[in-house]
Amino acid sequence: MGKLDKWTIKHSRVVVNIVIVMILVGLALISFSSYNSIVVSGSDNTSPIYHVDTAAGKVSIMFNVYWGTEYIPAILDTLKQYGCKATFFVGGSWADDNNDLLTRMLAEGQEIGNHGYFHKDHRKLSYEGNLAEIKATNQLVSSICNCQIKLFAPPSGSFGNDTLKACKELDMQVIMWSKDTIDWRDKDENIVFTRATKNVKAGDLILAHPTKHTMEALPKILEQYKSLGLEQVTVSTLLDKDVI
Repeated sequence: MGKLDKWTIKHSRVVVNIVIVMILVGLALISFSSYNSIVVSGSDNTSPIYHVDTAAGKVSIMFNVYWGTEYIPAILDTLKQYGCKATFFVGGSWADDNNDLLTRMLAEGQEIGNHGYFHKDHRKLSYEGNLAEIKATNQLVSSICNCQIKLFAPPSGSFGNDTLKACKELDMQVIMWSKDTIDWRDKDENIVFTRATKNVKAGDLILAHPTKHTMEALPKILEQYKSLGLEQVTVSTLLDKDVI
């Protein structure tokens, strides 16, 4: 075999290997794209919502509640003082121990959402596991407040396809966030204020928890929204849906 033939075979193999690598990369990208399609903002309950596209000047502070019970009355007082409504995503185990606060939230026009029953990692749960956790909280809250929950915020923001399927079965919408105060970690009201208000825009979903520093920052946050022409509303109002 001549040098030219050897050169041709050698380089042909290189070309074939390059083509194979390109095909594998392409398939990987397609797979990655399909996997991440479950986290694209949507307007129905097949996709989680991170931000609401709206021309109305409205935003939503959302409180995830499993602890911090002692700060909730003051948070409710502040919301009432400013004439604002928020969404409280409650854990079933918390709600079971705090019926009075739950009924007060609803009586004052605040919104109740579902945050699972035992704060489990819903991404690791099966379809049946997701369904059981979410349904248990729905049924408990309904028995206490006679209301129907349509919004689910997965604990720690962790969810999978089985979570989405379970919520679709229950006619519920998965809610995430566009701004995170990280108030569970950074115990500083000025940091909470900055994270809740910096570059805030209509349609933002702002995640918070009932902490002392969030309670202290809340009046300033609501004042800032007002000065920017933004109205603090419940998530369902932002979505333009009557869910309770």
